Amino acid sequence: MKYKINPIYEKTFKDFLLNIRKYFNQNQNSIHKARNELKIISYNDVETVVKSFKVPNIIRRLFYTYFRDTKAKKSYDNSVKIGKFTPTPIGYIEFFTQGLLADSYFVAKKFDYDFTIKEPIVNKDLVDRKNIFREFAKFTYELHEHKIYHNDYSPGNILIKRDETDYTFKIVDINRMKFKELSLDERLKNFAKLWLLDEDLTTIVKEYAELIHEDKQKCINIALKYSHALKRKINMKKRLKGIEVVD
Repeated sequence: MKYKINPIYEKTFKDFLLNIRKYFNQNQNSIHKARNELKIISYNDVETVVKSFKVPNIIRRLFYTYFRDTKAKKSYDNSVKIGKFTPTPIGYIEFFTQGLLADSYFVAKKFDYDFTIKEPIVNKDLVDRKNIFREFAKFTYELHEHKIYHNDYSPGNILIKRDETDYTFKIVDINRMKFKELSLDERLKNFAKLWLLDEDLTTIVKEYAELIHEDKQKCINIALKYSHALKRKINMKKRLKGIEVVD
């Protein structure tokens, strides 16, 4: 096995991490189960979110054993690099069978969010909706200024906690990231996967354009171009599969 623990949790979470298979299998509090599974597990009075990565076939096992970091390791390394923009990392661990990767886990401290960015996107009656979008624009700007580009900047991966006078945002599912200086097009393309209505995307981009000191209409046009292109692409795939599309 291979593992790494955040130094601040070395004493309190080493046993938990080394025995994560047992704790994970015994726990029934699953909050997401698809290709990978997430569970909320309490340990030493700390609530954690544990993500179990499954490696389904021999090709991927060879690939992640010898040629590329596992998703668990990338999640941990990226969370350390990102810092305040994501829930606090606790550690990761990889297990091997006959020398090849079998399964792996990433553990982070649970962030007590109130909703994801999906809520203001779909709920037009949400209190303070427009302001949430503007605050989200500021958060995205801060990410980009720190050379952080989330490759899956989609509604379920952006958590929001509502405070008395402010909002706190965190990004999750961070094993696929880029860390680089971003062009204007890259910055504005990052909003495309949110699947926003044009008017809501315009609200966000107006605020964002002001922060980066760029022409607002120019930025809106670029953002809409990428948003429309992605929607056309995904809707075309759905039509080819015989799935009803609501434009």
